Amino acid sequence: MAMRCDICGKGPVVGRRVSHAHNVRPRRFEPNLQTVRAAVNGGVKRIKACTRCIRSQKVVKAA
Repeated sequence: MAMRCDICGKGPVVGRRVSHAHNVRPRRFEPNLQTVRAAVNGGVKRIKACTRCIRSQKVVKAA
C-alpha cells in the first residue's frame, strides 16, 4: 500500500533515529493518512487523504 496522499501527494520522508548513546539508524516519517469517502468527479470514491487536506477542506466528503 503506497503511503501517499491522493490530494496533495504528500509521502514518507526519511530521517534518523538517534538514541541517548547517539546510535544512529534510519527511520521513516509516515504521513497521517485516513481513508475517506469523497465526492470525486460526480461519484463517490474511497481515497487516502492526509489529515491536513481533510482539515483544510480540500476533500469534499460524501454524505
